[in-house]
Amino acid sequence: MMKITSVNNDLVKDTVKLQQKKYRSEKFLLEGYKCTKEAFDAGIEIEYAFVSENKAERYGFLKDKIILANDTVLKKISTTESAPEIVAVAYKKTYDLSLLDKAQKVVLLEGIKDAGNLGTILRTSAAFGIDAVVLTGESVDLYNPKCVRSSVGNLWKIPVFEINDFEKIKKIFGDFCTIATLPHADKNLKDFKVKYPCLIMFGSEADGLSRQMVDFAKESVKIEMQKNVESLNLSVSCAIILYELSVFSSGASY
Repeated sequence: MMKITSVNNDLVKDTVKLQQKKYRSEKFLLEGYKCTKEAFDAGIEIEYAFVSENKAERYGFLKDKIILANDTVLKKISTTESAPEIVAVAYKKTYDLSLLDKAQKVVLLEGIKDAGNLGTILRTSAAFGIDAVVLTGESVDLYNPKCVRSSVGNLWKIPVFEINDFEKIKKIFGDFCTIATLPHADKNLKDFKVKYPCLIMFGSEADGLSRQMVDFAKESVKIEMQKNVESLNLSVSCAIILYELSVFSSGASY
């Protein structure tokens, strides 16, 4: 079993590069046991994994992918404050757009800048039966280490597509009930009756949905709240709305 203890090792240097988006065209980082094990169980291909010297037995499932490392190396290649017991390098998972042909509930996220928010929304989408997520606009990288961690393994449970061609979005979702989430929409969430298939669209906290996306929407909806509260965190808003959609689709009543 290979052992690396120097931060000047070429493989360590190559791994550190994956902390930056420009080097993540094909590969990305997995940090910590839970994240790595869930990715492995989901069929994500792992190229190699730096593992703490005294934790190798825990990672027997990785077999010859294991490279023993000390805390100095693990700290160097990790993006977390304290060194995890494993940092693995894995290949991205890709999906065919044809999966959207049978989708009934799709979330579109436009211009999402916060990696933690994105990861949480992916986790929420998986929990409430969303069939796919579409990223458009200048969104944070899906494989940002913070996004990978905050999705808590759910990044592997739901197809995610990056589509920046608006004409393609219109072509794919033209027959969907397209729903804009807006702070001043005419319809309150509690009164909203969803139709399927549906595309529910969320914009960034700072800018909201673009005029192009608002105009594309056939419906709009808002979360009713106290008038002295301007807005909710994006991931919280998303969770509330997707929960409501989940309840509607199950035929439950209030």
